Amino acid sequence: MHGLLGFALLPACAAVLVAQDPQPFSPPKTAPPIVTPGRTNSDPPSDAIVLFDGKDLSRWRTDNGGPPKWIVRDGYMEVAPGAGDIMTADKFGDVQLYIEWATPAVVKGEGQERGNSGVFLMGRYEVQVLDSYANETYFHGQAGSVYKQYAPLVNASRKPGEWQAYDIIFRAPRFDEQGKVTDRARVTVFHNGVLIQNNVEIYGTTYNDRPALYTAHPAEESLKLQDHHNPVRYRNIWIRRL
Repeated sequence: MHGLLGFALLPACAAVLVAQDPQPFSPPKTAPPIVTPGRTNSDPPSDAIVLFDGKDLSRWRTDNGGPPKWIVRDGYMEVAPGAGDIMTADKFGDVQLYIEWATPAVVKGEGQERGNSGVFLMGRYEVQVLDSYANETYFHGQAGSVYKQYAPLVNASRKPGEWQAYDIIFRAPRFDEQGKVTDRARVTVFHNGVLIQNNVEIYGTTYNDRPALYTAHPAEESLKLQDHHNPVRYRNIWIRRL
């Protein structure tokens, strides 16, 4: 009797499963746009905005809108300690960002005082830049961390003085009309081709002395590079709006 009852229930279960199937897939009506990739990862694709081509800082400014005083030579820009942070003249929301950086070959200091800088998405959400090659510090403050929020999944750092790369996919936060965050920002980061942040949810503006906090801001903001008083270098910077 038990076996017959189980058999009798099968058609009803099947009907429930069919009823829960999703609607038939509707194919896209337009072809994806064509983007010509670069020859290497450092080469910008055809739809990218080149933020630094190794020649000048024409796309950058200081916090107060003045011309930046960082050093430009040999195809890279270098933090001039004391010159202050620099920000892009253009503003961005959801992006793919490619950027190469190098900490000083001659090691000075330790922990957070060794090759410290930062990539601030929308001027407020920091992916840490640091010499993390055989350099102990707090885990959510080493290279590739979402500063004070997420340690990187692995430490993929190269030796001091060697060029390193971040490939960053960022989704900006969304706010309602009252300024309350409805969707937190998210970020995925590859460090030297290695996945180190996997679509993590950012908890708010990154601070070094207090918890992260969201405050409403425009849908697009400037990208910022940090002057942390260390002569960190940057080159091959391009960005794609998503």
